Amino acid sequence: MSAEPAGTLRGHCGDTAPMESDSHPDWMSRLPGPLLQAPLWDLAIPGSHDSMSFCLDMSSPVLRSEAALLHLLDCFFPCCTRPCIKRWSTTQRSVLIVQCELGIRFLDLRIAKKPTRDTTLFFAHGVYTLISVKEALEELCVWLEDHPREVLILSCSHFESMTEDDHQDLVNFILTLFGPKLCPPQECPSLSSCWLRGQQVIVSYDKDQMLKEHPQLWTSIPYWYANSPDPRKVIQYLDNRLSEGRPEKFFVSGLNLTEDLAYILRHPLLNLQRLTLRGLPLLLRWTNQQRPGAQRAGVNILCSDFIGLSQFCSIIIGLNYKVLHST
Repeated sequence: MSAEPAGTLRGHCGDTAPMESDSHPDWMSRLPGPLLQAPLWDLAIPGSHDSMSFCLDMSSPVLRSEAALLHLLDCFFPCCTRPCIKRWSTTQRSVLIVQCELGIRFLDLRIAKKPTRDTTLFFAHGVYTLISVKEALEELCVWLEDHPREVLILSCSHFESMTEDDHQDLVNFILTLFGPKLCPPQECPSLSSCWLRGQQVIVSYDKDQMLKEHPQLWTSIPYWYANSPDPRKVIQYLDNRLSEGRPEKFFVSGLNLTEDLAYILRHPLLNLQRLTLRGLPLLLRWTNQQRPGAQRAGVNILCSDFIGLSQFCSIIIGLNYKVLHST
């Protein structure tokens, strides 16, 4: 399988359906035999950063964890603040099902509860989402039924304003919804072992108490990110981390560019999508040079913003064939 040129970018968002040439709905099931026995953390896996930010609710309150200055501006100038939040907090343009069709197998799910009496949980990035957590997970469960040999890794984190009862309710929902599809952390999962047991879902949950009570959940997956809007600094950071040696199991190399409030105020005509598109050719060129596997600098999960605007998934899936050709 050959990856597309690293600098190739699409001129539209593909919000509801991927272009056929960019679609990889069953790429795991189509991997050659020698790769099916490898631990999943030795494969190259495409992931989306802040996966649910495509449906931010501009009428919802700003998250409590955001900077005090942002809250102050939102109180006095909401007509200016909310559009700015949307421009810089929207990291994806496609619904989860389309992300999965494109080839995404790692989903970055940042969960929060609104400061109201309503116990419904949503996702959040700056503000809350329109789609609830349970609605999104139910859609994923339906997609998995149609793709029985694909495996999703769900990283649940942040959990703003959630109580212990909220965590218990969410975890119980996850365990009931996915049931035997869950792959527990006591195993070393490969595609072949997952297929044998009918397992399709790995849930990472960033809450120690829930991990103690529910052995079906995996610990938090390390997410390496440079916290910089400069793609050159992102590459330098990731090269330095990989040179120190990769973790033994799952880990994420974040290609996403990040900014702070000062950067946003200095660039009033810019937005995250434009910033990302400007940096993607360099970041994808670096990605195309990587190799997955157990070696010291082997990559595993790679995450990006706006995964439908480039050949991101094609490039990462193609990395797996480097391992095949070297054996």
